[in-house]
Amino acid sequence: MKPLLAALALVFAVLTNARAANALERHEWTVDGVVREALLAAPASAKTEPAPVVFAFHGHGGNMQQASRSFGYHALWPEAIVVYMQGLNTPGKLTDPDGTKPGWQSEIGMQDDRDLKFFDAVLASLEKDYRVNEKRIYSTGHSNGGGFTYLLWAARGDRFAAMAPSSAVLVKSFPLLKPKPVLHVAGQNDELVKYAWQDRMMSELRKLNQCGEGVPQEQKWCTLYPSKIGTPVVTFIHPGTHQFSSEAPAAIVKFFKEH
Repeated sequence: MKPLLAALALVFAVLTNARAANALERHEWTVDGVVREALLAAPASAKTEPAPVVFAFHGHGGNMQQASRSFGYHALWPEAIVVYMQGLNTPGKLTDPDGTKPGWQSEIGMQDDRDLKFFDAVLASLEKDYRVNEKRIYSTGHSNGGGFTYLLWAARGDRFAAMAPSSAVLVKSFPLLKPKPVLHVAGQNDELVKYAWQDRMMSELRKLNQCGEGVPQEQKWCTLYPSKIGTPVVTFIHPGTHQFSSEAPAAIVKFFKEH
């Protein structure tokens, strides 16, 4: 009995240490004199072995704590470095025109590109502190955070392997996009970022990525549009509203792992 108890205690200690090593920690960066923050989860192995990186962006009015709970990428992909970024109070295009709630710049040049600079600072620090797999950097976000993911594709596209925006579109900067694997999450009854807008966005993405006809996937609500240039589009179209789908994170992680 004693050897069994000792073995169980050892297993428990190992699991506890693994969870602690990959727990979320608050970090700060000073960008143009402004303190920015994010929650970071990194596996212990990222100090010695190349690790993928996932940047995740909350919607307008959200925060990094809420994003870490609703997205949960660090739990779904513990081998990855996951960063839940915190936005600053920002005027919204569809809500909060006075900018009383946190969000992200919606176009290149807005707010002196403070959020693009924030991304640059965080990635530079990750590259300094960990062994980042430079070929496996990803971005995802919901609503305004999804729009910022599209903006990162336009402004920093060469740094990313694939993108996964949710409930978002990109207008002015769309011509800057270069073909890249993308999974787009959309609610058919989205009352804020209208589904018709997103449907048009997905159509333009398929043209950009030179995709063929859609093929339904085993993953719920997913359709794959193969690309002859190796940059497929996957659509995750659920019957819900603007609210982020709880089933999207698993599909997004699967998509990132494949690209």
